[in-house]
Amino acid sequence: MGERRNIVIAGAGIGGLTVALALAQRGFPAIVCERAEKLSEVGAGIQLSPNVGRVLAGLGLDKAVAGIAAEPRSLNVRSGTSGRLLNTISLSGMAQRYGFPWRVAARSELQQVLAGAALAHPDIELRLGRTVADFAAGRDEMLVSTESRSGRSVLPAAALIVADGVSSRLRDKIDGAETAKPIGRTAWRATIPARVAETILSADAVGLWLGPDAHLVHYPIAGGRMINIVAIVKEDWTGVGWSEPGDHYQLAAHFAGWGKAARAIVGAPSEWRKWAILSVDPTGPWVSDRAALLGDAAHAMPPFLAQGAAMAIEDAAVLAASFAADPEDAAAALFAYEAARKPRVATVHRAAFETGMHYHHGGALAVMRNAALWLAGARLALRRNDWIYGWKLDS
Repeated sequence: MGERRNIVIAGAGIGGLTVALALAQRGFPAIVCERAEKLSEVGAGIQLSPNVGRVLAGLGLDKAVAGIAAEPRSLNVRSGTSGRLLNTISLSGMAQRYGFPWRVAARSELQQVLAGAALAHPDIELRLGRTVADFAAGRDEMLVSTESRSGRSVLPAAALIVADGVSSRLRDKIDGAETAKPIGRTAWRATIPARVAETILSADAVGLWLGPDAHLVHYPIAGGRMINIVAIVKEDWTGVGWSEPGDHYQLAAHFAGWGKAARAIVGAPSEWRKWAILSVDPTGPWVSDRAALLGDAAHAMPPFLAQGAAMAIEDAAVLAASFAADPEDAAAALFAYEAARKPRVATVHRAAFETGMHYHHGGALAVMRNAALWLAGARLALRRNDWIYGWKLDS
């Protein structure tokens, strides 16, 4: 295949690398341009629900992912103020229910698995230190302008996939595309050694602590050697960085009224990093001619359902299938991808916001929420998300 048939992908994050692999598997060569000189995925941990596992297994990566991930036995939901256990959902039974397990991993290790597979594929070229700066539609191709230390060049391509994240530099070149907006919440993250964590939490489970205007999540990463801790709090800070230093005392103030156990978790790390949570309305345009948004660039959502990266990975599978269905018309394939993905992504996006609202209830609403979680039991709580975890490409 000549270079004109290449599909150029802006961004070598999880979404960009996954779509390169999915396209190459279908016979479409890809060039992935990443402005960073070295791959470095943002964030410490990632939860890989069964719908993610299904796509990655379809790309032949199940064994590699299993090698860098842990499979926690349960999700323990607790009241942040009292410490009371509200519900325990078995995660060890996920594989039996959905065909694939619930896994947790370091984001950087997942990115390395994807990058390794991309580098090994003869139809994928990974160009680090090269930024997609602009693009324009030609008569029967996309002209993609890139920049690097060695200068500027133009790549002729069948299409451009914009997978450069929530703070995309290219999104505003898609006619009518939505902008990223802060939701009034910040995410704080830290890691601690598992041997330290065992004194204050279950090191082989996912923990979720709910309280007024905040919640905590923790789970094992790095083969179970470390514990990733994420605190989501109501805060109007709008810093632009993804990994800004966070003041521990400022974070602790958000949990001052919480119980001793939750406060011990917040107090365990010696260093915190923070970022403002941004959202992109998924109902806006994703496609303009032969250019399309993918993942957070198209529909960034709050992390309350742990489905942000999952939606990007699903996007990749659907986009590649759309090209396979219409290989001679890139624009038609991209519009078909957008039409196929929008309803599901919009539903998940809305559900994530609603989940966050319930997580952060206080007062009487928190009492009602806690009672509902207790009465629902594990089976009903799990069944509510069958529509998320049971997703298949052809469904």
